[in-house]
Amino acid sequence: MNAFYRLLAANEPLIYIALTLWGLFVLRSMIRTWLEWRNAVYGLEREFALRRLVRSTIFGLLVLGLVFSEFFIATFIVPALPASDILPTPTLNLLVTPANTLAPDAATQAAQNPTVVSAPSGMSGCDPESIMLDTPAPGAVVSGTIELTGTASISNFGFYKYEISAMGTNIWATISAGDKPVKSEKLGDWDTTTLANGDYFLQLVLIDNAGKTLDPCVIAVRVENP
Repeated sequence: MNAFYRLLAANEPLIYIALTLWGLFVLRSMIRTWLEWRNAVYGLEREFALRRLVRSTIFGLLVLGLVFSEFFIATFIVPALPASDILPTPTLNLLVTPANTLAPDAATQAAQNPTVVSAPSGMSGCDPESIMLDTPAPGAVVSGTIELTGTASISNFGFYKYEISAMGTNIWATISAGDKPVKSEKLGDWDTTTLANGDYFLQLVLIDNAGKTLDPCVIAVRVENP
């Protein structure tokens, strides 16, 4: 069910467009049947027109209900979902034969000299004066519960939130939020133990007092819990 909620949130604009088109069609039908009912002369004619008007009104209420449901799911339910379900556990196929097998000497050498893959690093959209993640640093390896520090401060400040997404996906899970501007101070805490070990994007998002979402500050980190 959580995956279904996230799918609805990810396709929110398309769903609103589809519901708007459907709503316009229903509204047109309501207006037409209302005019037929108002201009009807005979009792039986008015009865049929009234039935069509009631049916159109029910469809109109259904469209409104779907719009409010989509808004509620995308605004309240999805941000509250646990972050641990954004990265599905892969299923191993034990019947597959490996394509390449190391020779015994090469395997021994590889075991004695393991290759260490560094955590991805990088930062985008960050501004030290308005939106910035100071800790963890880009490319940091994190574990346990860590403290996030940085800056979230603009003239028309509304609130901020920080989110994570597993690399290779475009599904963001909100960790927490704050309603007061912050300047190079604590933004909040992040319990990384709810996630599978791996590489993630961590982003800080600012929303102004008009409800406009600004470009986020995004960094790459690696979660490595025992």
